[in-house]
Amino acid sequence: MRLPGRLSAAIEVLGDVEARKRPVSEALKAWGLANRFAGAGDRAAIGNLVYDALRRRASHAFVMGDDSARPLVLAVAVRDWHQPPETLNAAFADDAHAPAQLSDAEIARLQTDLADAPDHIPADMPEWLAPSLQRAFGPDWIGEGQAMAGRPSLDMRVNALKSNRERVLKNLKRFNAIPTPFAPNGVTIPPGERDSRTPNVTTDEGYLKGWFEVQDQGSQIVAALAGARPGNQVLDLCAGAGGKTLALAADMANKGQIFAYDSDRNRLAPIYDRLKRNGARNVQVRAPQDGALADLIGKMDRVIVDAPCTGTGTWRRRPDTKWKLTPEPIGHTPGRTKCHSRRGRCFR
Repeated sequence: MRLPGRLSAAIEVLGDVEARKRPVSEALKAWGLANRFAGAGDRAAIGNLVYDALRRRASHAFVMGDDSARPLVLAVAVRDWHQPPETLNAAFADDAHAPAQLSDAEIARLQTDLADAPDHIPADMPEWLAPSLQRAFGPDWIGEGQAMAGRPSLDMRVNALKSNRERVLKNLKRFNAIPTPFAPNGVTIPPGERDSRTPNVTTDEGYLKGWFEVQDQGSQIVAALAGARPGNQVLDLCAGAGGKTLALAADMANKGQIFAYDSDRNRLAPIYDRLKRNGARNVQVRAPQDGALADLIGKMDRVIVDAPCTGTGTWRRRPDTKWKLTPEPIGHTPGRTKCHSRRGRCFR
């Protein structure tokens, strides 16, 4: 597929998301199943267009004067992917799968700047959240919002039980992996531009050997700040799939005991294979049932609680949730909110 066809597909997918109120991932999967001619590169490019449209929905809609699918995708093509309108119209004229050519009005709208826009527009945030973000981040809150509207990097934590950062960096050199700026034992692959594909590192030999795990810097930092040491007794109360449990096991050098618990049994399901691949041997998985934690009372050196929150730290990966969040579920009052972070961790 050429760019005009990919733009048409992105408009179709985004329209489906809006019409059916379904998750973006589901809409993209449905489109791919219905259009099997599209290759992996096409699907990645279409996904990038859709997610880019949602990450900067407020500013794109302000420029276009419309937040429906076509204006948002065209704004991405021009404002984010740097395609001149004249170039797009020339390409559209020669492609049967292209959207309708840009109108004179659309081209004029694409010249709009954000100089007179309310602050939440360049921040690409829901308007009702602006006071909370300003309170949390101070004068730089617009910059924080813009950072959360960017594409995410692919972060990984080096598993110290089996490898080291130098070896993992060498192993992932072909993906341009670099050390993480904040997490002490992480590596990251910076986000690409336009139609670039995120590498599937879970098929890499190093991953299969347990040298590293895919884990955002925020989660890595939380585990590091817990300060768990060899010989400690630690409870990971909301363990989920076990990302922080694995990080804690490495910090503790497999000495002491970690109890991994989650109230949702299904969330715990992946942890068993991950423990085996990582070589983590000091972990007991506690399934949810009456009295599952009764014998641990008063015996823990550390308790890690990754409690449910607004999920604002995931907006770069799941930008559709940014526009679904409303004040009601979080008991919002002006100037206060639950958590926000451009690096995937919560700030209260």
